[in-house]
Order: sequence, then C-alpha cells, then structure tokens
Amino acid sequence: MRYIISDIHGCYEEYKALLVKINFSDEDELYVLGDAMDRGPEPIKVIQDLMSRPNVTYIIGNHDYVMLRLMKRLMVEITEENWESHLTEEDLIDYSFWMKDGGDVTVRQFRMLSEWDRMDILDYLEEASVYEVLKHEDKRYVLVHAGIFDYVEEKDLDKYFFTSFIFHRADYTRRYFTDERTYLVTGHTPTIHIREDRQSLVYEGNGHIALDCGCVFGGKLAAYCVETGEVAYVEG
Repeated sequence: MRYIISDIHGCYEEYKALLVKINFSDEDELYVLGDAMDRGPEPIKVIQDLMSRPNVTYIIGNHDYVMLRLMKRLMVEITEENWESHLTEEDLIDYSFWMKDGGDVTVRQFRMLSEWDRMDILDYLEEASVYEVLKHEDKRYVLVHAGIFDYVEEKDLDKYFFTSFIFHRADYTRRYFTDERTYLVTGHTPTIHIREDRQSLVYEGNGHIALDCGCVFGGKLAAYCVETGEVAYVEG
C-alpha cells in the first residue's frame, strides 16, 4: 500500500502511532508532503526516522526549505554568540520569522547533533522532491507541499520554479485539472481553514485532497491510502 502524510511538525509520538495504526511495513510506501520540522517537540527524531526508511519519499515543505537554507550557512559555527555574523540582512529577517514560527526547537536539537548527522539531514532535505505524481487504476495524484503557484494546465510541472510548490497555498475553490480523475494532494493549509464544518479532518472536494489536519495545533495526523482512499487518524 502507498500512504501519504503531511505536516508532522515534530509530533514524533503521533507519527509513530499512525504508522502502527496503518500497519506500515517494509512492503508499503510512505510519501510525506513536507514540514516534518519545527513547532512540535521532536522534529529531529521525526526527520531521522524518515531518513532511516528506504520506502519513504520526502517532498520538501516551506519549513524544511527555510531550515535547509539557513542551517547550511550556519553549519560550521552555530552558537548564540556568532550566528548573526554568518547571515545576510535578508537571512536575519527570515531567521527571526522562522524562530517565531517554530524553528527554535529545531535549531536547539540540530545544534546537539554531530557534524556528520547535521550534514546527513541537510543532504536529505536538499535531495528531497518538490512534487511527485502517483497513479492508481484510472486516477492520478499530484503531490506537493502547498499548492502550484500561477498554475496553468498546459505548463509542464517541471517548468515551475520549486518555490511555486512550497510557499503558495492551493486555491481550494478552484479545480486545477480538467480531468476529474486527477487530484491535487496538499498539506500546508490546516483543513479547519478549508472545510465548512471546521473539522480537523481530511478535505476532499473540487479535485483536491488536503491532508494537513493540524496535529501540532491539537488536531489530527492523517494518513491517506492511495489504493483504497481510506484515511487513518491519530489525535494530536
């Protein structure tokens, strides 16, 4: 079976419980729509567990990208005393915003790692996908973290700049694909902001499957099965 999870955000216990709930095995495949990092209590444990599994495909999210860009600059010397000298003015603005948006826990835990382990994480994120396309029977699933900025159906996905997939929220009022058997599968936007009933549940409609059920905010962590269309949840 193939499963899709989004926005784990450091919720290691919930992530592990969800794998148990779906009976995830070496024969299965897991697609993660980014943002394993930040906010929750154990982001480094989450990403290292994902890295250890050859049957996981990681699609980079906005939190991952910011962490990758800034930590690469700070790799050699990450201390409270000298980090400012390694960042441009633009970087400092991004760093400040990142800290307020949950990056502080990631940085604290990242600093505790060996240089080898730090590089492994940065390499993993650098090699992550920006999108994936899955097929099952007559259905097609386009997997991205956030959406597809300025989407034009005639434009090949490879022609978009990578940030088009990781920062800009999908428009859930719009069907992106003419073929009604093609679905845009996203995270990034908590589904309570999409669903009319404000429930922390997967949203399916208008050619969209939105999976960020806001686990780190007290919602749920969801796993969508491509083959069955079933969704498993654990409480955040």
